[in-house]
Amino acid sequence: MKIKNVLRDKTRNAIFSVTPETTVLEALKQMAEKNIGAVLVLENGQLAGIFSERDYARKGILQGRASNQTLIKEVMTAKLITVTSEQKLEEAMVIMSEKHIRHLPVVDEGELIGIISINDVVTSIIKDQKARIESLESYISGNPYA
Repeated sequence: MKIKNVLRDKTRNAIFSVTPETTVLEALKQMAEKNIGAVLVLENGQLAGIFSERDYARKGILQGRASNQTLIKEVMTAKLITVTSEQKLEEAMVIMSEKHIRHLPVVDEGELIGIISINDVVTSIIKDQKARIESLESYISGNPYA
């Protein structure tokens, strides 16, 4: 399965973003409102970083920064790891596991086209496995069109 299939099958494939000048508090409000764990940071339409709950905890709270005065550019992760829509889902899983990250921006030819989360990956794998099991059960029962 390719990452483009995961993006296609997502129930909500919107890209939520903030700018580097957004305050942490504003970003956190957006994340809570959208029930998401990270937002992309776009500067002049270009991907500049990602801000996650982990960034907030480690670079904000634990360093005593005030959320209403700290700008995203001060706490975001700027060294981004991205994937393309043509990469296999397994590759994304390995990256997420090895790098201990939960979100991967999807970039094709320099253009941001989406983001996948570890939840998207798990959901896709479960869906794929369920389809395989149903297909095998149909084959075994002698009813391949069920």
